[in-house]
Amino acid sequence: MATSLARNMLFRAASRRSYQASPQMSRSACLTSPTSCAVNHILGFARWFASYPPHEVVGMPSLSPTMESGTISAWNVEEGAAYSAGDVLCSVETDKATVDFEAQDDGVVAKIIVAAGAGEIPCGTPIMVTVEDQGSVAAFKDFLPESSAAPPTNPTAAAPEPEMAAPTPTPIVSTPAAVVAAPASGERVIASPRAHTLAKEKGFGEISALRIVGTGPGGRIIAQDILEYDPSTAPAVAAQAAIPQPVTAAAPAPKAAPAPLPKPVVGSGYTDYSLPASAMELASRLNTSKKNVPHYYLTIDLNLDSLLELRSSLNSTIKDGGISVNDLLLKAAAAAMKTVPAANASWMDTFVRVYDSVDINVVVGNGSTLYAPVIRDVGRRGLKAVSDDFAAAAAVVEGNEDAPTAAGFGDVGTFTMVNLGMFGVKSCAPIIREPQACALALGAIENRIVPNDDTESEDIYKESVMMTATLSCDHRVVDGAVGAQWLSAFKNHVENPVTLLL
Repeated sequence: MATSLARNMLFRAASRRSYQASPQMSRSACLTSPTSCAVNHILGFARWFASYPPHEVVGMPSLSPTMESGTISAWNVEEGAAYSAGDVLCSVETDKATVDFEAQDDGVVAKIIVAAGAGEIPCGTPIMVTVEDQGSVAAFKDFLPESSAAPPTNPTAAAPEPEMAAPTPTPIVSTPAAVVAAPASGERVIASPRAHTLAKEKGFGEISALRIVGTGPGGRIIAQDILEYDPSTAPAVAAQAAIPQPVTAAAPAPKAAPAPLPKPVVGSGYTDYSLPASAMELASRLNTSKKNVPHYYLTIDLNLDSLLELRSSLNSTIKDGGISVNDLLLKAAAAAMKTVPAANASWMDTFVRVYDSVDINVVVGNGSTLYAPVIRDVGRRGLKAVSDDFAAAAAVVEGNEDAPTAAGFGDVGTFTMVNLGMFGVKSCAPIIREPQACALALGAIENRIVPNDDTESEDIYKESVMMTATLSCDHRVVDGAVGAQWLSAFKNHVENPVTLLL
């Protein structure tokens, strides 16, 4: 009886949490036998779980494929407050953006574990506890993260109970519940406490007997699935379950004000400034890239006389928005990729991946922050279309407010280009952004005295508009010869810009 109860309690908790035996348990409790170790742990876990009303421990969500941690910038709910599916619980600052974390089900906030602005939290770390009703909130007044990590141990027990680790919830856009064949006997069905309650209130019985696939994270059945479930149409819907249904985008939730960073700490002759999560994540990625990627650098001078003449001619025929030098340089970089496609590639440990589309991250800033929006398919699109995309990205950066969440911001392309010429910098060797193989830095545009290649002119030298370009390459993907070929092709397209219109 006790073992059966423990198994049921463990099954219910497993739908909310994963767990891993602690080193102490491995060394002591498991010295007897694996069977007794497992039974003792299950019974201990059941005793711990039963000490609290039915609840759910919510971990820091993973809001992007590369997100490893985040910072809660603001809470939109308070302890004891009820919320509905779709409500914004909190705003999470990731390495790329500030994203709203929406509730997947109805519930009540029992405990907020991590306060806004508390710093960077690894994905999966408990941040809040939710319950089904207001009456259960008081039981979690003294709930601590430690209590969500492991059940309380018996002072007389031979070993502590194993620690519990919260799973990483993934926000998923809600879609209409699909009805399918009923699960096989004994098959695990994951559902929220509210969904279980609604199923019984509506007379559906146990959720495990329903022909339904949940629309919550990981296929979890939520309250909305039960509300939309119609037993009379179950067979008909089951036949159509595999047909994709259009998803209506939800209206954007109001933005929560980000939590201010801690005040600077003034010391003896220095001041310490706290960094946002995005800055720490960027620093970590740059550090990793510089360590892992064997960089080498190539530099070349570009004559912009012909390119500037073409730009002037094109702009005389364009009414709305002109073509910039950067637009033409983007097209020249894409054209060079067509000539030397081996540079438009990534190192994949056991093979090299060469891309068909040239997607260029362009580094732009607003004086305080740098962004690298991606301009898609630069090689196959027209010059004006590329120019419009770049102008739109630059306008967003200048406005600053929506830059982290705008389309293309945070995405990684196949190549990166940065122009520091506006600061008077003549050359720069950029750090490659993994998994890209190359990055191009452009220096200041300046007038220089150069040899005159006009054989009909009496002047030996002439004044030309020049720029210096530096290409950083990943030697694993692009060797010196390939890098030189690409840079030569880029120079040819810049100095003969009519090729960009072909």
